[in-house]
Amino acid sequence: MKLLRFLLFPFAVLYDAITRIRNWFFNLGVLKSTSFDIPVIAVGNLSVGGTGKSPQIEYLIRLLKDNYRIAVLSRGYKRKTERFQVVNGTHTAEDVGDEPLQFYKKFKKGVTVAVDADRTNGIQQLLQRSNPPEVVLLDDAYQHRKVTASCYILLTKYNDLYVNDFVLPTGNLRESRRGAKRASVIVVTKCPENLSKSEQEKIVRKINPKSYQKVFFTTIAYDEDLKGTEELAISDLKDKKVLLVTGIANPTPLLNFLKEKEVSFKHLNYPDHHNFTQQDISTIKKAFDELLSEQKIILTTEKDYMRLEGKVDNLNYISIKSDFINEEEVFNSLVLEEIKKKN
Repeated sequence: MKLLRFLLFPFAVLYDAITRIRNWFFNLGVLKSTSFDIPVIAVGNLSVGGTGKSPQIEYLIRLLKDNYRIAVLSRGYKRKTERFQVVNGTHTAEDVGDEPLQFYKKFKKGVTVAVDADRTNGIQQLLQRSNPPEVVLLDDAYQHRKVTASCYILLTKYNDLYVNDFVLPTGNLRESRRGAKRASVIVVTKCPENLSKSEQEKIVRKINPKSYQKVFFTTIAYDEDLKGTEELAISDLKDKKVLLVTGIANPTPLLNFLKEKEVSFKHLNYPDHHNFTQQDISTIKKAFDELLSEQKIILTTEKDYMRLEGKVDNLNYISIKSDFINEEEVFNSLVLEEIKKKN
């Protein structure tokens, strides 16, 4: 794989040139970028793969929902529908995407969730509704330059910092590291809980933020209370046979968490955002039936639950959230200040 990526280096140079020209045209105004009168917060990353966008969006929803009318706008990755859709109770993950459906089910009483590949049109449609949002959160929209956000939050993984990477296909970056300058906030995600102050400072020096940028550190926290078919705690799984089914970018942290909790499991691993076919469902059911115990469950992630609910029995899921290691109140204040600038 490393050799192949090295051989593809000329294509990476070409890709870098194309994305740089595109960004230059947006900066010059040759390509149109639309601004809105309400606060628009874009959350995204420079790299492909999971950097923890969903937990970060959920953190922002919790921060803002009691004081503002919030809308979350996603493209609805791998959905089968087209154009603008407001997520409702009749939709499935195939209709609107797993993450938008997850946001809707978790926060439906206080948040509007919509999908549209054209983010400009999506925001315009949201603003035409009878009860328009006061703040829009753009999910995975860091490279969507057709909208000028009022605040960009850039996520980068602790063990895969964008400053150590290169553009596709040699590396994993969607655009060069220069794109980080659009961010006013940089969040290093999926850090160890015991990340020391000295290591935080070392990472900040490596990132070398601009004078207007602030770097924060977060970790992923797993909810020890499971949801789904029955009410269970993680500790209850020690006495059960567990079939773990995942379709996420990197299941390793979850595997390590379950091992730390002394949970024995069989793991079926699928690609990120995988749409489970009937054959997949048959494979899952067969693997579950082969677990030699009457005390057994299927465990999955919250995102995968959106695609598996109603297709298999004995299904429970584990939720995650983003916890700040440093200066949470400073992060909150920065976001709230950005919103007040537009009000």
